[in-house]
Amino acid sequence: MKKIVFPILVLLISLNTFSQSKKDKIKALKVSFLTERLELTQEEAQEFWPVYNAYDDITSKIKFEDLRSIRREIKNNITSLSDKRASELLAEIATAENKLHVEDLKLNIKLKKIISSKKILLLKIAEEDFKKKLFEQWKKRRHNGKRP
Repeated sequence: MKKIVFPILVLLISLNTFSQSKKDKIKALKVSFLTERLELTQEEAQEFWPVYNAYDDITSKIKFEDLRSIRREIKNNITSLSDKRASELLAEIATAENKLHVEDLKLNIKLKKIISSKKILLLKIAEEDFKKKLFEQWKKRRHNGKRP
């Protein structure tokens, strides 16, 4: 069954539908992927997803707003950055990474009340697996000359 579900998920990610943005499609695939990998019961899923979605919203904001703007400034200005500004940027990166770490700790505490510690570890592995598979799909589409 699992061997059938993943190819279907991969097919879904490659389809272009007009009703959902790419971000929404990816999020839906992630929900399906994680639910299957964690083998969440209906009761677990009802409690898990609001907690996980809140965590994902916060960490996405940190990654895509805070860190992205810092990295963009570094990339665009690396040759002209003063040591003082470089030091400030390093401090900003450390602050953002610390925020991410704090959110990870909070998530673990909240999830321990909902699912087992083993499932929390499975979640971490499944998140990495999902990122890898998403990246592989992106590379494959890019290699085939299609826009990601």
